[in-house]
Amino acid sequence: MEKTEIAQAVLVGLRTGSDREEECEKSLCELERLLETAGGRAVAKLIQNKEHPDPRTCIGSGKVAELRELCLSCGVGLAVFDMELSPAQIRNLEDDIGGDVRVIDRSMLILDIFALHAVTGEGKLQVELAQLKYTAPRLMGRGTEMSRLGGGIGTRGPGESKLESDRRHMKRRIAALEEELWQLDRTRQTMRAARDRSGIRKVAIVGYTNAGKSTLLNRLTDAGILAEDKLFATLDPTTRRLELPDGTAVLLTDTVGFIRRLPHHLVHAFQSTLDEAVYADVLLIVVDASDPEYTAQLETTEQLLAELGAAAKPALYVFNKCDRGAAAAFRALREPSATRRAVAISARTGQGVPQMLETLQELLHQGKRRVLFRIPNARAGVLNQLYQTAAVEHVDYGPEAMEVTAVVDEKTHGMLRCYDPEWPGTGDGI
Repeated sequence: MEKTEIAQAVLVGLRTGSDREEECEKSLCELERLLETAGGRAVAKLIQNKEHPDPRTCIGSGKVAELRELCLSCGVGLAVFDMELSPAQIRNLEDDIGGDVRVIDRSMLILDIFALHAVTGEGKLQVELAQLKYTAPRLMGRGTEMSRLGGGIGTRGPGESKLESDRRHMKRRIAALEEELWQLDRTRQTMRAARDRSGIRKVAIVGYTNAGKSTLLNRLTDAGILAEDKLFATLDPTTRRLELPDGTAVLLTDTVGFIRRLPHHLVHAFQSTLDEAVYADVLLIVVDASDPEYTAQLETTEQLLAELGAAAKPALYVFNKCDRGAAAAFRALREPSATRRAVAISARTGQGVPQMLETLQELLHQGKRRVLFRIPNARAGVLNQLYQTAAVEHVDYGPEAMEVTAVVDEKTHGMLRCYDPEWPGTGDGI
């Protein structure tokens, strides 16, 4: 079996006057992990200390000359910059470095990983649209020299052949993709509305990439989705039904991972996917407690949730991978509140998962009350709905109606209040 050639690259970072050296090093380490996820390997790292980015090449002519010599001596054909580059900067860097060395930035590398891991039709459309909107301007203007169809990191994906088309064709393709995604979003909204009508509570698993979200979903629901020790191993959202210890059913959705400096255009491209967090009743915020950078990763997660408008939602902080000796890390969390709780688990071994489910149950049951419903026998389907969305404690079957005692939340009670004899104007519910 023929082995796939591993692309070798030089990583380039820029430390400006306001940046700390330690933060720059950590960001480059994360860039190296991104490169490995894309199937490449870093052979060298280059950091430029500069008060402000150079408008022409970002790192200045002297550092570009050093980068050129480094690529030549190491036989490297790829330079990955740990920042966002303008189309002109990419063109100038490739002209100055020469030797068929391709230049990509952090966003282009993330897009490449997204293209690698997109599975569903919607995911592929989202990746292609993001590639066209972001990458295409950076690949135009140099004629045949800009051909990117040779394969390798920064070149693949559902939309790669479109990058060779003229601008007019690309505009038509972007418009067509946006229309397709709009139609898919309408379908997603219809499905979301149906879930709302069912009354089943929704829980979204969110967190930094590679925190263990997919492993947790597999542990809880046997979802069978890909769970690898790689960044952005999961791109497409997966929803599964989960029954809590008290019998309450919830819908559990795995979402795309967050990462520091996630470009805004990527957030926009995957808005419909990230909306799963916005429309959830409770968030499971998964944190890799074994990662020394977990505090910074948690801050990034909370910041992105705030940008999405989901920061105020009830949340359970799940400090994962406690089997790796980091079980006490969750104690660093700020004082928990009624809507903010924390547990330590291992999604891989199952340690702490029962406690996590109990705590999730408590969060979901907050604001609930015990109600006696009187449901006509002809509407027995309402009882099935209660079993799905509430904790049914007792059922007394009568000749005309059932008297059902259940613990319900405000949402479920509002939907079924016509069967509550104590609700003004409902009479006996028949």
